[in-house]
Amino acid sequence: MAFDATAFDATAFAAGIGWSALTVAVLLVLTFGCAKIAGRHNVIDTTWGLLFVGIAATTFVVSSGHGDTARRVLLLVLPALWGLRLAQHVGRRSLGKGEDPRYERLLDKAKGSRDLYALRMVYLLQGLLALVVAAPILVGGYEQAPVGGAGWILTGLGVAVWGVGVFFETVGDAQMERFRADPSHPGKVIDVGLWRYTRHPNYFGDACIWWGVFLAASAALPGVATVFAPIVMTLLLTKGSGVRILEQHMSRREGWDAYAARTSVFLPLPRKRHP
Repeated sequence: MAFDATAFDATAFAAGIGWSALTVAVLLVLTFGCAKIAGRHNVIDTTWGLLFVGIAATTFVVSSGHGDTARRVLLLVLPALWGLRLAQHVGRRSLGKGEDPRYERLLDKAKGSRDLYALRMVYLLQGLLALVVAAPILVGGYEQAPVGGAGWILTGLGVAVWGVGVFFETVGDAQMERFRADPSHPGKVIDVGLWRYTRHPNYFGDACIWWGVFLAASAALPGVATVFAPIVMTLLLTKGSGVRILEQHMSRREGWDAYAARTSVFLPLPRKRHP
């Protein structure tokens, strides 16, 4: 798989990044306005998925005539389906609730304007992260090599990994919702369904989704160079604001120690019989 520099329009790609960054900026400004009206900045959690929908849609439009159509469609559909599902799930879950304690603790560090601090440490940071994680979409939209031959194998593998991710994230979220809806479960640890095999099926699913998108984009060069994107997302989920912070909170719940001793932290694995 050799890289033909003439088959990748770097000028159009650079312009595409600019248009995608503008889309992200507009979405974040609108989100900030909604947050001020709602009185809580966790509104941005709903926008997180929509940022990737915006990036994918913008890239699809502006890359017309510069990249392979089949790949462009795929890199529009995969992130859009994931982002729209996540946005409606997070938005519905947060209706009627107050500010997320994470943002309260963060904004308490502000020495001046809390709004300016939020714009810099929450909105700008998430916007930049979205553009980094979306690198396979941004680059893949401009890859002119057709999806064919051996490329179909890698692309098909990417769609399969993405599908596994959607399954774990969607089913894991649904199982958590049903568990929380049971009045006998407050303060307890979920230990059913996918949660028996990994303590974070939704985070595992999220990581699979972005490895799948990367594989779909890496069936041609220079998509392979965007491998840093799923690595960054996986590290965020496991070492950053995902598993690490959530487990700090969950460790105070009844039965957590026994559950954690039996159950894999991230990768789905058979349960330990003798932890």
